[in-house]
Amino acid sequence: KKMDSDEYDETLERLQIELAKAQAWLQSAGKRVMSLFEGRDAAGKGGTIFALRQYMNPRTARNVALTKPS
Repeated sequence: KKMDSDEYDETLERLQIELAKAQAWLQSAGKRVMSLFEGRDAAGKGGTIFALRQYMNPRTARNVALTKPS
């Protein structure tokens, strides 16, 4: 079943808030997490990363873009 736009937006916002709470817990516990996104060009990695980072505290999270391997 395809999710309609309103349901998607509500679900995304709820999950973004939960992710921000998890970030605060990780920081207070002194823990770290690394996420790795790999895929073909135009696979949606950039949009996914943007959606994940939208509610996160930028002082305690960072993005690192790696170049293509030679």
